[in-house]
Amino acid sequence: MTILVTGGAGFVGINLVHHLRRARPDEAVVVLDKLTYAAQPEAIEGVDGVELVVGDIGDTALVRELLVGRGIDRLIHCAAESHVDNSIAAPAVFVQTNVNGTQSMLDAAKAAWLDTGSGRPHRFLHVSTDEVYGALGPDDSPFTEAHAAAPNSPYAASKAASDHLVRAWHKTYGLDAVVTRCSNNYGPWQFAEKLIPLCITRALSGGELPIYGDGQQVRDWIHVGDHCAGIAAALDRGESGRTYNLGGEAEWANIDLVERLCAAIDRAFARNASLSERFPDCPAAGGDACASLIRHVADRPGHDRRYAIDAKRARTEIGFRPAPEFETGLEATVAHYLARAESRSI
Repeated sequence: MTILVTGGAGFVGINLVHHLRRARPDEAVVVLDKLTYAAQPEAIEGVDGVELVVGDIGDTALVRELLVGRGIDRLIHCAAESHVDNSIAAPAVFVQTNVNGTQSMLDAAKAAWLDTGSGRPHRFLHVSTDEVYGALGPDDSPFTEAHAAAPNSPYAASKAASDHLVRAWHKTYGLDAVVTRCSNNYGPWQFAEKLIPLCITRALSGGELPIYGDGQQVRDWIHVGDHCAGIAAALDRGESGRTYNLGGEAEWANIDLVERLCAAIDRAFARNASLSERFPDCPAAGGDACASLIRHVADRPGHDRRYAIDAKRARTEIGFRPAPEFETGLEATVAHYLARAESRSI
C-alpha cells in the first residue's frame, strides 16, 4: 500500500509524512514536491519507506504516471502557496499553484482512477484552510462546515476555488474526495515567514517582533501533529463528498500569543545557561524579557479579525481528538527551534 502526499517537503507535509510512517509502518509514502523556497527536504531525507519525487503538481502526466505506475489509490493534496502577505503581493502565483495545480491533480486522479473503468476504490483528500470562510465577529459562533465561503485575501480565495473544484469533480465525475479545513497550525518544521517561527528566530537574534495593527486579531491554533492525525482520520473514515473542520479550540489574539511565546523563550534561557552563549543577542541572554522586542506595525490590507473552528463533525464522524494543551505544544515548538537554530545565522 502506498500513499501519495503532495507538498510533503513543506511544513504540514513533513509532519504528515512522519505521522503516516509512525502510524502505518506497512504503508509506503511517495512525496511529490517542487521544492520551492519554503521546502525543507532534509526533514524527510532518510526516512524509511519514503520516496521523494521532485516535480510540479501542475504536471498532470507526471501525477497520473505516479498513480498508475505505483498502483497508488489514495492521495493527500497538501501542496499549496499559503502565505497571505505573499498572496497580496503576487496573487497570480497563488492562482497558478492552488487553483490550476489542484485542477491538474484532479484531472490526473480522474484519468488514473475513473477513466480506466477499473472501478477500484480510491480517495482524494484535499487539505484546505478555515480562511475560506472569511472573518468572524468577536461574539460570533465558530465556523461550521455549513458556513458559506467568503474569502477576503487572494490566498483564501485561491483555496476556496480549489475546494469548489474538488467538490465539482466529486459531484460531476464521481471522484471519491474529502476536504479538510484546518485552523492556524504551529509546531516543528514551519517555515520562518509564519508568525511563531518568525518571532522565535527574530527574538534569538535580537530583532524586532512585528505585530500587525493592534494585535487583537484572533486565531484558533492547532498543533500540526493534531492536524495530521485529523487528516489521516478523514482519509480512513471520512464520508465521500464531505468537508471536515479541524481546529484546536485554542483561540488567542496575536499579541497574547506572541507574549506567551516570548515568555516561553525567557523560561528556556533561564533553564539552560548555554543558550545565552549560543544566542548572545537575545534579550533573555542578559536577563531581559523578549517581549521588549515587540513592535506594532501597520496592519495588512483586508486582515481578517477572527477565525474559530467548530470541529464537532470531525469529532463525531471520524473520531478527531486534538491532544496537546496549547502551552505544552508551544513549549515543545520553542524547544524544536532552539535545538535547530544556530547562533548569529538566523
